[in-house]
Amino acid sequence: MTSPTLFHNPRCSKSRQALALLRERGVEPALVLYLDTPPTAAELDRLLRRLNLAPRELMRRDEPEYRTLGLDDPALDRAALIDALAAHPRLIQRPILVNGERAAIGRPPEAILEIL
Repeated sequence: MTSPTLFHNPRCSKSRQALALLRERGVEPALVLYLDTPPTAAELDRLLRRLNLAPRELMRRDEPEYRTLGLDDPALDRAALIDALAAHPRLIQRPILVNGERAAIGRPPEAILEIL
């Protein structure tokens, strides 16, 4: 069995809390520093399907890029929104834990424990 993967931003308190929760339970996830190594559009599509979310639901709407890029435009389709997430990874909600075919956003951090 492969270890879970945590899409992690070490500067984010929620992401650090999620990592600490995992480690307290003896789980050492593979870390994806998604700001340094952004997921591709295809990876984001798979991640969204595991999360059962639409792309806009994964977006941090308070980031300046959200407004600057006009991502609130209802005419934008799924592919355009996924491309925006791939090009601007700061828009991705965090942390995200992937465990097999399941995934969860750590908002609150304890939410990731549901898929262990």
